[in-house]
Amino acid sequence: MSLNKTPFFELRSGTVDALQFVVKTTDLDALKNELTRRFEATPEFFSGEVVTIDVRRLGESERASIADIAGLLDSVRMRPIGVVAAEAQREWASAGGLPLVEARDRRASAGKAEHSPSTGEAAAAQPVASAQTPAAAPQTLIVDKPLRSGQQVYAKGDLVVLGLVSYGAEVIAEGNIHIYAPLRGRALAGVHGNHDARIFCTCLEPELISIAGIYRTTENPLPADVVGKSVQIRLSDEKLMIEPLRLT
Repeated sequence: MSLNKTPFFELRSGTVDALQFVVKTTDLDALKNELTRRFEATPEFFSGEVVTIDVRRLGESERASIADIAGLLDSVRMRPIGVVAAEAQREWASAGGLPLVEARDRRASAGKAEHSPSTGEAAAAQPVASAQTPAAAPQTLIVDKPLRSGQQVYAKGDLVVLGLVSYGAEVIAEGNIHIYAPLRGRALAGVHGNHDARIFCTCLEPELISIAGIYRTTENPLPADVVGKSVQIRLSDEKLMIEPLRLT
C-alpha cells in the first residue's frame, strides 16, 4: 500500500507559526533574570507556546548554549522547537539538539528577490517546507457583545470589540485590536511577533496590555493622561507607547 493511501497517517508539507525568542546576549544569568521579571506576574502569558530560538543578533565571535536557553524557556513553560541561525552560526547552533529552522523573513526575502528589490521582515519562524500558494489574509473578527470574566476571544487577523472587556476577560489577536468600549481585562495584539500591531481603545483601564510579547500590567501604573481615555498603543524600539487619541 502506498504511504499516500495509508489510513493510519499522512506526511504533508506545511508550515507552523511560532514565536521567535531573539537572543541578544550570551549572558545566561541576565537572560534568566529578565525572563523571570517579565513572566512572574503573568505565569500563563505564553504557557504552552511553541517558540524558536533566534541567535542571528549575536556577534560573529559570540556563542550561546542552545540547550541552556531552551531550559530557560522551558522554565517559563514555553516549548522550544528549533533554532534560527545565520549561515556562519549553523554549526554551533545545531549542537544543542534542536533542529535548524528557517525564518519567514528569510523565506519572504528569497521569494521577493526574483521579482523586486525590496524585502520584507516578519517575526514568526517556520520549519523548512516546500513552497505553497500563500493563504488568504485572515478576516477581521467582530465581537458585538460584552466579554465577562473568564471569557477569551482569539483572532487570526484583526479583532474589533464593540462591548465592554471586563476584568478577567482576555482579547487576543495576531493583528490589531480595536475596542470601542472600556478595556478592563487583558488585550494582547500581534501575539505571533507582529511588532507593527496596535491596540486602539476608547477607555483604557486594563489589567494587561501587550504587543508582540512586550507587555505592561497594573503593577506599573499608567500615566494619568491616558487612564480612562481613548488611546492607541504601539511599539517603538521595543517599548510600549501609549498615546491619547484625538477623536473630536
